[in-house]
Order: sequence, then structure tokens, then C-alpha cells
Amino acid sequence: MRYMIIIKATPGSEAGDAPTEALIDEMATFHEELARAGVLLEGMGLHPSREGWRVQHAADGTRRIVDGPFAETKELIAGFTVIQVRSREEALEWSRRFPAPHGRRVAAEIEIRRVKEIEEVGAAESMNRFRAIGLGD
Repeated sequence: MRYMIIIKATPGSEAGDAPTEALIDEMATFHEELARAGVLLEGMGLHPSREGWRVQHAADGTRRIVDGPFAETKELIAGFTVIQVRSREEALEWSRRFPAPHGRRVAAEIEIRRVKEIEEVGAAESMNRFRAIGLGD
């Protein structure tokens, strides 16, 4: 089972504030533990939403590009880590140990979501096309 640990943005991360050396060290240590345990698949931070955009799909089939920054910082993502574990309980245990993502004295939230595997989407022949390009492995 794969799980995504989603780090929610804060006003500081949206402002582009750089993490402290102590925070980088703590995150590196935790991710090294994940790697040694063989469960780390990916992890990285994201630039502030002012450097991004959204594509809005309307019901009439049209698309619209909306440039950042975006309001509602609490709904934005500042980074993520993807792990592969044997159970929900194992993912829960790793998430309990995840360092405070913006520093020990900064209120923050992480959200953990299970990744939907290709087999869970359906058995349609089209799903093999995703496998052929290396997705869902």
C-alpha cells in the first residue's frame, strides 16, 4: 500500500520562507529512517502557489487557466512524501513520527491519504496503458 503524506502550507511557506537548518536536518533524519526501512518512495517540497496555476474544467468542456497565488492557505500543499508500507497501521505509525513540517513552534498539519492503485481503478484494457509507461508500479 502506498500512502501520501501531504504537508499543508502555512503563511510562511506561501511567502517563500526558507526552512531553518535545524528543520532541514530533522526532515533529512526522518527521511533517512524511511529509506533505511525500505518504505520511502518520494519526498519533496513545493514552491509557493504564486509560482503555480490551476486549470479549471467547466461543465461545458471549456478550460480556464488561473494563476496563483491562491487564497485559503490551509487548503494548499507545501510538500509531500510517498511511502509504501504493508498496512494502514504502519502508515499511521510513520505519520505519528513525522517532524513538525514548518518547525517545532509553528502550527501545522499533515494529511495522510492512501494512493489508489491501478488495480483498484478497474480492469479495463486502458489501464494497461498506464502500466506500460511505468505508472502504478
